[in-house]
Amino acid sequence: MNADGRRVSEAEYWAYYYEFPDVHYEWNNGRLEEKPVSDNLTYWIYNWLRALLDEFLKWHPIAKCTALEHGFRLALSDRVVIRKPDLAVVRNDNPVPLGDLDRSYRGVFDLCIEALSDSNRAARERDEVEKRRDYAQAGVREYYIVHHNPERLTFLSRGSDGGFESILGADGIVRSRTLPGFQFHSRDMLGRTPLEALRHDPLYQAFVYPQWQQEEQARLQEEQARQQAEAERDATRIAAITKLHALGLDPMQIAEALDLDRALVAAILDAC
Repeated sequence: MNADGRRVSEAEYWAYYYEFPDVHYEWNNGRLEEKPVSDNLTYWIYNWLRALLDEFLKWHPIAKCTALEHGFRLALSDRVVIRKPDLAVVRNDNPVPLGDLDRSYRGVFDLCIEALSDSNRAARERDEVEKRRDYAQAGVREYYIVHHNPERLTFLSRGSDGGFESILGADGIVRSRTLPGFQFHSRDMLGRTPLEALRHDPLYQAFVYPQWQQEEQARLQEEQARQQAEAERDATRIAAITKLHALGLDPMQIAEALDLDRALVAAILDAC
């Protein structure tokens, strides 16, 4: 039986509804709220962002993610709510670390990401209005709302006045302030550009398959070293051939002396 809207105490919520099977509930000041479901396209776009974030944190391990319906308690000025972001990030310098065996988070997430459900107006407003207000009041540093419609994308970060402000630039690029260096183009997210296709893009080179960049750089350096060695070898040959020729040796004698092909010796002498 669906319990959406049912009034329960916070203790009842933690004891029974927090890990309720099949249905995920949040708690809003004494009332249960069922987490709505997003459409598949929105989920796939959200999953792209999750993969990009995982790649960033693999090479820049400044934070940890959790996405197992982990809730956190927000003691606001007028009420208490318990929210379960679809994806949440805790920086390593957060005073409350993520515990390996914890099933909820006792601090305030640094970044919350929600995959917007637009099944009805109430579902949209919960993410776009209510959670935006709750997260801002609670001290969440950044809040992203992901959706397949570009007009519903929201990327917010705390401003100097403590409120949220957009970090989606006019160029379409989102540059995180909470995770310095994490950035992406909204066009790539909406189009779900394969990560391997982004490795040449300067926007992503610092964290999308940087090992490929290192291997490519090593290959280029090896090729440059090979070409330099060949140039030095050729210069040494030319110097030896011209010296022997100046001493009166003909191409055949020079070729035998240096163990070279006679035609090669002749060509070098003609070029000189």
